[in-house]
Amino acid sequence: MKLTISQIARIVDARIVGEEDEVIHDIASFPQAKPGELTFASEPRFLKTIDQSQAGAIIVPTDFDHKVLNQFQGALLKCKNPRVSFFKVVSSIYPKKQITPFVSPDASIGKNVTIGKEVIIHPQVYIGDDVIIGDRVQLFPHVFIGDEVSIGDGSIVKPNVTIMEKSRIGKQVLIHSGTVIGSDGFGFAQQDDVHEKLEHTGYVQIDDHVEIGACNTIDRGTLGKTHIQQGVKTDNLVHIAHNVRVGKNTLLVAQVGIAGSASIGDNVILAGRAGVTGHIHVGDHTIVGPNAGVVSSVPSNQIVSGFPHMPHKKWLKIAAFIPRLLDFRKKILSLEQRVKKIETTRKKSENK
Repeated sequence: MKLTISQIARIVDARIVGEEDEVIHDIASFPQAKPGELTFASEPRFLKTIDQSQAGAIIVPTDFDHKVLNQFQGALLKCKNPRVSFFKVVSSIYPKKQITPFVSPDASIGKNVTIGKEVIIHPQVYIGDDVIIGDRVQLFPHVFIGDEVSIGDGSIVKPNVTIMEKSRIGKQVLIHSGTVIGSDGFGFAQQDDVHEKLEHTGYVQIDDHVEIGACNTIDRGTLGKTHIQQGVKTDNLVHIAHNVRVGKNTLLVAQVGIAGSASIGDNVILAGRAGVTGHIHVGDHTIVGPNAGVVSSVPSNQIVSGFPHMPHKKWLKIAAFIPRLLDFRKKILSLEQRVKKIETTRKKSENK
């Protein structure tokens, strides 16, 4: 789909600097953008090199000073958030394929199932008994929906997702392929050197506007619920254990693991491979760095890194120090030898 600069400006509510009628036929990353292509620049390293860009148009921050440009031949579109605005345009240039609502005769649908309007249910979907499917829900091939599950309006469940019994999925939720929601947690009790399985009777609740990445595992509560609150986004390969609560608009990056009964506040970021031990709380607006191990509760508005977790600035100093440990060891050994020689010489002098 082709768009003029003026059409793009209306989509993202931008102010145009340059030619309004120029046609944009594609999008590109900043380094690769060519004439007729749209890109965006929000980081200083890109904003400094706009003059060298060949792009047909660039979305820039509102406060960018275009008067410093001498060679750039394209148009600028000024708006509050260039990155968000750019991807709004991407959706317009590359609209999603529209599928006519249907329910495949090859889907297996149980008893007492409520199916909303304009639903898409592909072949090989399994739906258990007493399930509620909201309006405009899309269930892709090989999705398993257990008994007593509810899925809210506009939610999309990608191929090979498993949603176990009693799970509650909100509105406008997107669940990517390979994810398992509502599996039993890792709950055992040792008796006479045998690990006895504990019955899990809880469920998973996922609120509205959540996106769950591919191959996530979200365990049901042992008793009660595991709760993923509104606006949470998870990357691929995230594990959330039984009875965890993840607060609103929190981001969980790839390979994050959260142990049982931990609670994560609102607007938290857990970076890649961060781990959180069970039965602790991570406060609102806290950032946990990559590979960090959170072993005790963390207050709100903190940045922590390392294992065990510590203030990020302290971890940076320790990380910088670690490669120098061997040198320090050599110096200490050398000093010990020198001290030993001095002491030996002193003792000989005293004995004369």
